[in-house]
Amino acid sequence: MTDTVPTPVDHARLRLGVLGAGGIATIPEGVLPNMHHLAGEVEIVAIADSFHERAIEAAARFGIPAAYSSLTEMLASAELDAVANLTPIPAHAATSLEILEAGKHLVVEKPIATTLADADRIIELAASKGLTVVVAPPDMLYSPYVEAKRLVHEGVIGKVAFARVRSSHGGPGGGPQGWPFDPSWFYQEGSGPLLDMGVYGIHEITGILGPAKRVSAFAGTTEETRTVRGDGPFSGTVMPVTTPDNNLFMLDFGDATFAVIDGTYNVLASRSPKVEIFGRKGVINVITPGGPDLEIYRTDVAPGVDGWIAPNLYPQLQDERRAKLRRALLIAQLVDSLRSETRPTLSAEHARHALEIMLAVAESAKTGRVVELTTTF
Repeated sequence: MTDTVPTPVDHARLRLGVLGAGGIATIPEGVLPNMHHLAGEVEIVAIADSFHERAIEAAARFGIPAAYSSLTEMLASAELDAVANLTPIPAHAATSLEILEAGKHLVVEKPIATTLADADRIIELAASKGLTVVVAPPDMLYSPYVEAKRLVHEGVIGKVAFARVRSSHGGPGGGPQGWPFDPSWFYQEGSGPLLDMGVYGIHEITGILGPAKRVSAFAGTTEETRTVRGDGPFSGTVMPVTTPDNNLFMLDFGDATFAVIDGTYNVLASRSPKVEIFGRKGVINVITPGGPDLEIYRTDVAPGVDGWIAPNLYPQLQDERRAKLRRALLIAQLVDSLRSETRPTLSAEHARHALEIMLAVAESAKTGRVVELTTTF
């Protein structure tokens, strides 16, 4: 380990480097198109991508002064306080460790790594250098989840019995819209819907209920190949599926509180709530398509009457910052944490717990047994 110390941060304006110029960086809801909302707080000074032309194109499009062909080159040449690591899932650990070794604060896409050993190294290295790590997804910054957590912990729906969490879609390249990048890698070993999508539901329900204790799971592959749909440049591409594309699992939080979560590429459409939490005195629905962001069902909402409370007492939760920043909310979380000198809500420890759950899902599905969890946050 080197003795590199953190770069002093001018809290008036964070100098940010971006690693990766792919979809999560450039799509409309991604990081770069929404960074102008942080113009007074963050300056993007460099971008790097192993496909140098892609970095050059992104730099020209978003007014970034310098474009590099590697992380190593960017770290050596650019004056940075932090790096946003937007690389594909298999590259997260090695690149994050290099960023931290260089003494830079880190924002990294989900999941934090693909092994617990690498997640531990990231946490330990950041701590030893006094660096802050923010890990996607940003869901626990969104008002409906913050409010759901408050309501659960204040006992509004009584003791929680179980939750259902929807954390899937139809798979990259599986929709009628054109897919701008080759999505094949999402279906390969080292990626897949559990790491790509299941991570959202895991973060949401553990963010609301707290750390889980045990995992039981099923997993399998529904089809050996997938074909990219739509009219994009990769339309018709046949993609081998070498990792399970269908994961269903249960978390045990102790005290007879459970959650059922899906992490698949097999949900083409759904009208069910994103999260349903069932308590002894009521129910919380989070993000109902076509409805309010939050719904609550209460027993005895009036004498002798049970019913839904929405939107009168719990109106749709407006979150202007969320709407404006989209994925750039991750960068805002780093800025907020550095300014307040507090641990980020999107902590590396929470991300490590989510990763342990995902690894336990794979182990449980393979062995047919319940897997005990050891991490917390």
